[in-house]
Amino acid sequence: MSKRYRFIIILVIMVICFVFLWPSIRWYFLVPKDQQALALESREQIKIYASQTAQADLQHLIDGARSGADVPRELSFLVTQAKNIYKDAGQTPPEKWDVREVLSAFNSRREVLDAIETRRRENIFALKDLQKNAVKLGLDLSGGLSIVLQADLEALQERLGRSLTEEDRVDAMNRALEVLNSRIDQFGLTEPVIRRQGADQIYVEIPGTADPERINDIIMGRGSLAFHMEDAEATEAFNNYYRTHPTTTFNSEGGLVDPTVVSADVKVLGVYVKDRYGLDEQARNADGSLRYAAVKKEVGLDGNHIRSAISERGGWDNQPQVTFMLDSEGGEIFYKLTSANVGKPLTLVLDDRIKSVATIQEPIRDAVRLTGFSAEEANNIALILRTAALPVQLEVANQQSIGPSLGGDTIRRGLYALIWGIVMVLVFMLVFYKIAGINAVIAQLFNFYIMFSVLSAFNFTLTLPSIAGFILTIGMAVDANVIIFERMKEELRLGKGRKAVVEAGFNKAFWAIMDSNITTFIAALFLSQLGSGPIKGFAVSLAIGVFSSVFTALFVSRLIFDFGTDVLHSKNVSVSWSRGPGKVKVAGEAE
Repeated sequence: MSKRYRFIIILVIMVICFVFLWPSIRWYFLVPKDQQALALESREQIKIYASQTAQADLQHLIDGARSGADVPRELSFLVTQAKNIYKDAGQTPPEKWDVREVLSAFNSRREVLDAIETRRRENIFALKDLQKNAVKLGLDLSGGLSIVLQADLEALQERLGRSLTEEDRVDAMNRALEVLNSRIDQFGLTEPVIRRQGADQIYVEIPGTADPERINDIIMGRGSLAFHMEDAEATEAFNNYYRTHPTTTFNSEGGLVDPTVVSADVKVLGVYVKDRYGLDEQARNADGSLRYAAVKKEVGLDGNHIRSAISERGGWDNQPQVTFMLDSEGGEIFYKLTSANVGKPLTLVLDDRIKSVATIQEPIRDAVRLTGFSAEEANNIALILRTAALPVQLEVANQQSIGPSLGGDTIRRGLYALIWGIVMVLVFMLVFYKIAGINAVIAQLFNFYIMFSVLSAFNFTLTLPSIAGFILTIGMAVDANVIIFERMKEELRLGKGRKAVVEAGFNKAFWAIMDSNITTFIAALFLSQLGSGPIKGFAVSLAIGVFSSVFTALFVSRLIFDFGTDVLHSKNVSVSWSRGPGKVKVAGEAE
């Protein structure tokens, strides 16, 4: 391969790595700490913050309008919107856009308030998305989230219809641990801590600055999904009753005060949609009343018949949807259900909330496609159903943020030690191998750049054991350079020219380097599969480093040597302080 193509490949890899690394750079170095804390809040807290901040901003604008003040810089987007309003209306805009002119462009104060709140919400959600794509720090570096889950064994006993034996309790808790492990692993965390605590509790530690709301959705999602037929007549009758008795229909626990409002074979559930913040919000009818539907108590199809579930985008509007594949028994049940109810409404009930209502157009047997979810909710539902329902209901007994297990001074001293270790290795290469050492230093810096980019690309969690794996990789990569340089020395002793020395050095060192890295990768593979916690983090970083170090040692370093030979027309190979083996004398040179 020519030098030009190799150089283009390296540039492309550098650009791709920067794209992967940029979210981490932005999140940890460019986003203020207060904005980071805000982005990590739950959606409910973000909603409250955006609403209150927007109201304060609007009041500030109203006060500024009285004095003819200019629009604050952080609200300058309102000027752009006001200009667009004038443009759409075909009116002549004012010469100066002060607060009074901006407010007069909008139809109402409510419209201004919505515009401000929308901008606040979009900015925070953009930071939330940025954090998801950045490298996560482990519990030992930044702390994380600690959750204690309480198992409701009494509910399990009622469901089974008998007293629980000790074997039943142990089995239920063990299966709950397996489900949680599977869910959190698919959530993308490499080093969670999940263990039994007492007879009926589970302790969970999630490393890094994770979103507590999404973690709760995934951990606590019971996956109690079922299909129920809607009774359209009962729904209409109930809604008519509810409009005339809005305050006396339900008791404090959400049950019907008068159960005879609907027939005994149906139950009333709320219909829910997502609001602008992605939170569940009960839908409303055209007259503004809350929307309810009466569904058959008999389950049309239980979610346990779902064999697989994936989230994807589809349909004419490319909206998020969840596609379920049913097992053979579930397929037959659903086919009979849909065949007998063509033209009737079918509801999807998730944890006693109606999430979707669709009219059956034709009989369905194997695949079920549902819409009406946000992208994140579709992913969460698919994840919960893929990992099965929990065998026992879990409730959050305690949830709190925990600090790093290592103190700030300890972390700094550890990082300083690692940085100085890298520096000393690179200084050794410069001192011992002279100009060739510069080649090794450039290759190793590029190696480090690639490793952290891959870490960011796959959202791995960075811990001190992970950093130790990277440092070990740096040492191994330097070892590859040492093997190459020593081979070059052997060729120099034979009196060969620079080009022949470089080519022979890399060719003869190739399989020695490959063998050592392949065996290391096999060891890292077994550690990642059999280990857990810090061991798994160490193995993952080691495996990443093996690939990047081989690339930089054999590809990048070789290109640097070839560049010196063919472009800079260097005649000598400076690989040691010894004039004899480390420097080649080209025929025709003066003594």
